[in-house]
Amino acid sequence: MYILVCVTSNGPDESKYASIAHTLRQGIESGLYPVGTALPSESELCQRFSVSRGTVRQTVAMLRNEGLVETHRGRRPTVLNRPLEHAIDEFFSFSAWVRAQGREPGQRTVEIARRRVLGECDSNTDYPEGEYLVHITRLRTIDGLPTMLERSVFHDSLGQHLMHFDTDSGSIFEYLIGLGAPLDTGTHLVDAVLATETDAELLEVDLGAPVLRVRRYTRSADGELLEYSDDRYRPDRATIRLRNNRATSATGVSASRASLDDISLN
Repeated sequence: MYILVCVTSNGPDESKYASIAHTLRQGIESGLYPVGTALPSESELCQRFSVSRGTVRQTVAMLRNEGLVETHRGRRPTVLNRPLEHAIDEFFSFSAWVRAQGREPGQRTVEIARRRVLGECDSNTDYPEGEYLVHITRLRTIDGLPTMLERSVFHDSLGQHLMHFDTDSGSIFEYLIGLGAPLDTGTHLVDAVLATETDAELLEVDLGAPVLRVRRYTRSADGELLEYSDDRYRPDRATIRLRNNRATSATGVSASRASLDDISLN
């Protein structure tokens, strides 16, 4: 998730690097610098814009923080795909969302198991002791790139169906809805956490790197909790966008999750 903090300043250096970033950003968006190609070198940008190397480095840092380029020591910045966006209050099926953007979803099942709740209740779902739940962990990809680690817990009434479903074949939600499952409403909680060893290994990020977490509670129309998920996204391949709309809520705030072009994928 990209969080842009705007600080008012009258400093000439900030004005310069922001202006250069705007020019390069336009070049990226217009296709002048296609995905996978390198931006001009540091010395070329210094000469072109008549600025110092420090200003050029600030420019590149701004573009990197926006998810437009990636940088490596000794190499020129490389242009990335733009992340996808998706309204969080409309998002249930990862596969359907990715296909709608013209991209190719994929998945690999890491674990599927049916377990009883031990102790007083499950800490995330409040299911009582002795209740059976089906736990599924899958790595989700977009165009073959690891993008999200999905940890889902299903009520046994739905989960038993998944024990006979090829969870590597596609969307679990589409499969369950096709069986008539009342997966009607979802509540999403969004925050950032540090990558665990499992997150780091499967998402191919550094241990302790920040990742975007989306927790979803899916219920039937009468309020029964049927699924809980804890999804961890690579922040360079998915973003969250928040929209403010006074007409849609008493607090004046509504939330949307950004998509690969619409979240944002790089």
